[in-house]
Amino acid sequence: MSRVYAVRGATTIDADSREDVVSGTQTLLRELLDRNDLAPDDLVSIVFTATDDIHAEFPAAAARLMGLDVPLLCARELDVTSSLAVPRCIRVLVHCYAERRPQPVYLNDASRLLDPPDPA
Repeated sequence: MSRVYAVRGATTIDADSREDVVSGTQTLLRELLDRNDLAPDDLVSIVFTATDDIHAEFPAAAARLMGLDVPLLCARELDVTSSLAVPRCIRVLVHCYAERRPQPVYLNDASRLLDPPDPA
């Protein structure tokens, strides 16, 4: 029985360029779909955030270039002083129909977000 889930993911890019934003976002989305055996028709909506150092392109534009035709939203990641700083980071929250709970995907330097350091 299929139900709606939300699954997170994140990646980092080398430079704030349109090419890196598109390539990095598409790589993240493809990996998230592949690992979780999701098809574009399983998607409900996608929310993207990006750190303040990304200005070259909207991550949602990369999803549109892949042919994803679901509601997409981009926002700024909050710049909280106590947060784990990961520069040039694109995060995603994908709402989807699935048979089982999807697994998150963290690529490149964003993998540090999976194991944040213990607070001192």
